[in-house]
Amino acid sequence: MPDAISLTEIKAAWNQILDSVESSNRVAWLAYFDARLVSLVGFELTLDFSDSGKFSGSHDFTTNRNPLHRAELERAILEITGVKILVIEE
Repeated sequence: MPDAISLTEIKAAWNQILDSVESSNRVAWLAYFDARLVSLVGFELTLDFSDSGKFSGSHDFTTNRNPLHRAELERAILEITGVKILVIEE
């Protein structure tokens, strides 16, 4: 199991990670398919959802994100990359 990973490596595996999420939890996949990978500091991956603001009206669902969905994404990242990552949502 690798003990480090770069943001570039996670970005390269992102579609595979999302495919894994989709295969086990379609709602979690919907929550993350539009996320932007902002930074990776240590083992904390920061995601940004600012594209949700491109629509008219309020589409900021930050407070409505389900922690179980984040856990599903973290599981998929571990499965695909072999590295345990904590996801931070902006």
